[in-house]
Amino acid sequence: MMIESYFATIPSAHRGLILAGGIMLFWLIETGIPLVNFKGNKWAHAKLNLFLTFTTIAINFPFAVLLVMASDWTVSANFGILHWFAMPSWAFLIVGLLLMDLVGAYLVHLIEHKIKVLWKFHMVHHADTQVDTTTANRHHPGESVIRAVFAILAILVCGAPMWIVFLYQSLSVVLSQFNHANIRLPLWLDTALSYVIISPNMHKVHHHFERPQTDSNYGNIFAFWDRLFGTFDATPMDKITYGLDVLENDKDQSFAYQLNLPFNQNIKTDE
Repeated sequence: MMIESYFATIPSAHRGLILAGGIMLFWLIETGIPLVNFKGNKWAHAKLNLFLTFTTIAINFPFAVLLVMASDWTVSANFGILHWFAMPSWAFLIVGLLLMDLVGAYLVHLIEHKIKVLWKFHMVHHADTQVDTTTANRHHPGESVIRAVFAILAILVCGAPMWIVFLYQSLSVVLSQFNHANIRLPLWLDTALSYVIISPNMHKVHHHFERPQTDSNYGNIFAFWDRLFGTFDATPMDKITYGLDVLENDKDQSFAYQLNLPFNQNIKTDE
């Protein structure tokens, strides 16, 4: 397949262009058709989010070697679910993406909400009170390590070759920027999309400041995991408030407060 050939050898520059291009595209769109008219300067708001984007990129560099090693080993050893059954190329592609999304995104996201020490790191992502496309890459460096470990686990479970991994990561970056973007789609379109991929409205529910909405809509690319596992929530957008009820939300752009968040013993993690 052409898609296999391209992503098997995709240059790092192309991957960087996908990341930067996605942010620029959805930044422009949300400027034109915003879901929420936030006060303040968009560039000022983006500073912390972009800083955490670059820390994630830096952390992923050393892990890239482990990703490649894990992928090459599963292929040579015929290890992982993808190697259990013979299937045509198109089915191999779809099943591979589904498994990578289930293990490497939905599962780790669910676990981060259920285990206190992981939740403290993930809180930084939820702390943004002006959710937009830059929020997609707002992860504490500690969470970036956690996500990288689960990406390796996903590869081992799936037996995914590197072209599947690179394709999944590229789709994940763009669709995460899309569903975090502060854009207002026609309700019928957003609802229709939410049966297949995570739509902007669907994911904004996850960024509500309190439970049970916070603990819902964990999906990254595919929307049906939440419906399948009973974690779907369809709270209307006019009921959604961003941030977290256990944080000082006026410090959502404070570098010191956010980076220290996982180690702040004064922050409650229980209901």
